Amino acid sequence: MLNSILFDRHWGELVYRLKYRADRAVIPNIIEVVIEFVNSWGIRPDVIVPMPPSKRRAFQPVIEISSELAKALGTALNTSCLRKTRSTAQMKDIGDFGARVTALEGALTSDDTLAGKEVLLIDDLFQSGASMNVAARILKHQGAAKLVYALALTRTRN
Repeated sequence: MLNSILFDRHWGELVYRLKYRADRAVIPNIIEVVIEFVNSWGIRPDVIVPMPPSKRRAFQPVIEISSELAKALGTALNTSCLRKTRSTAQMKDIGDFGARVTALEGALTSDDTLAGKEVLLIDDLFQSGASMNVAARILKHQGAAKLVYALALTRTRN
């Protein structure tokens, strides 16, 4: 089922409905695929950490997915160890990888509650990888995480 959903054009629609329409009804479908993928990946993270959202919303899709995934996998969830220290523009509105990295430098911080742990970093959208790259570096250096795996639900269209 993983291949048929992951590479099906409807996968992007599910993520879109979750993020931009707050359609919680798609969460079980998304979680089913993500669990299958994580299991096929062969990782067993100690903790799931969602990327801090760029935009304030009443409903934060990446936090909802991370929470449901943690429950399904029987894994800890930590929504407070990786934080934004200042607002940034949405990454989709910033030109290239280098500009995104520059925008995020100093905008994220982590405490050391992840010391020695394997972390699964979750984001909803992937465009260049800059956000997750900076976040993983911070989780490893400031948070002292042993390993950081990064998983994005979908890639943005160019």
